[in-house]
Amino acid sequence: MAGKNNALQKPVTLTPELENVVGKGPMTRAQVTSKIWEHIKAHDLQDSKDRRMINPDDKLSAVIGKEQISMFKMTGAVSKHMS
Repeated sequence: MAGKNNALQKPVTLTPELENVVGKGPMTRAQVTSKIWEHIKAHDLQDSKDRRMINPDDKLSAVIGKEQISMFKMTGAVSKHMS
């Protein structure tokens, strides 16, 4: 398996909206996920009652939409901004 490129380790191109949240790409999907969580934690965007729910701020809503979203659905929304 060592020779195979893990999809999470392959640098991907990011849309300007996503770069606005995580910084300049390209970066790996793992890095993107990690930086999105840094943003969520830094801006206290997790719902106080249900930590699995994210309340996007202006920057993040450009990527995942304005509605509250579960952390599981967020990954899919973010991946639309990577190629």
